[in-house]
Amino acid sequence: MESALYTADHENFRDTVRTFVERHIAPFHKQWEDDGIVPRELWTEAGKLGLLGTDVPEEYGGGGVDDFRYNAVISEELVRAGASGVGFVLHNDIVAPYLLKLANEEQKRRWLPGFCSGELITAIAMTEPGAGSDLQNIRTTAVREGDHYVVNGSKTFITNGINADLVIVVVKTDPDKGAHGTSLLMVERGMPGFERGRNLDKIGLKAQDTAELFFDDVRVPVANLIGEENSGFVHLMNALPQERLSIAVVAVAACERIFETTLEYCKERTAFNRPIGSFQANRFALAEMATEIQIARTFLDRCVTVHNEGALSVSDAAMAKWWTTELQKRVVDTCLQLHGGYGFMSEYPVAQAYLDSRVQTIYGGTTQVMKEIIGRFLGV
Repeated sequence: MESALYTADHENFRDTVRTFVERHIAPFHKQWEDDGIVPRELWTEAGKLGLLGTDVPEEYGGGGVDDFRYNAVISEELVRAGASGVGFVLHNDIVAPYLLKLANEEQKRRWLPGFCSGELITAIAMTEPGAGSDLQNIRTTAVREGDHYVVNGSKTFITNGINADLVIVVVKTDPDKGAHGTSLLMVERGMPGFERGRNLDKIGLKAQDTAELFFDDVRVPVANLIGEENSGFVHLMNALPQERLSIAVVAVAACERIFETTLEYCKERTAFNRPIGSFQANRFALAEMATEIQIARTFLDRCVTVHNEGALSVSDAAMAKWWTTELQKRVVDTCLQLHGGYGFMSEYPVAQAYLDSRVQTIYGGTTQVMKEIIGRFLGV
């Protein structure tokens, strides 16, 4: 069953993305994994081709097409190449909505042209050492002093944290109000007191710069407030469905990629003078994965369509996120087993996929949190 999600325009865009990935990413990604970071020059090259800010209005330098399917194409092509360290997905899918929906006109003109050209790399800083999925209990504070907020605190596990020029930081502006006392501030590279800690050493996503961020009396202009003061939690909740849908896109693409690789391996690899895929246990495993991946693709495509209509619910996004990422873990694990000893070798794509997949059920809200959200919408 072929997906009917994409049109000819999307497939033409896919050709552009695939060519870019083949020329500018695939030959160098292994070195970037060793370096622990992707060079900034890659971002400006992507900006030249219009791969950043596809949904940003043309007047700010973007593609001017509000269609999440273009975002999905970029994600799928990065996954297809095993380019897990390239932070375009966070930039396009997660940060962009805050700027497009919440930034005022002055902020848009100040930040969006660089966002689209790749000259301004972005990140969002929610997680803290003592607050992961529980965003209500963040401790980073922002105290208003005249025309500035004075920010103190720290964040961790921040994707694009080393490269980022603009970081949307979740802060407490009124600690007495709990979740309803949070705000979003844009902290810019070079602000005194804003420091980056370690480029964190992870088990997967090795080329992705994931950092600790520290704020020591950082004076952030009130003009850098994103959205309304003390409405940060609401703004985050409104943006999370697209973030979780984006993670689901990566999960399904990863399942499809590694399954295709494993299916070919099972046809070519022999044991006891026959292809290993011909043994009933292996054939059944392949059949089960093919079926579940098809189901995931069908649900994902529907979610993308509904999201484009502006109607994707919080609970449906949570369903997509937890189920597809848990499927990704199962598929990668089974595929590694089918590769036998070769699956344990780092140079095989399935080994890298195994390491890269593990965080999928954690960031963007853990599987347990997704189930809690769904349960609440069910009224239990």
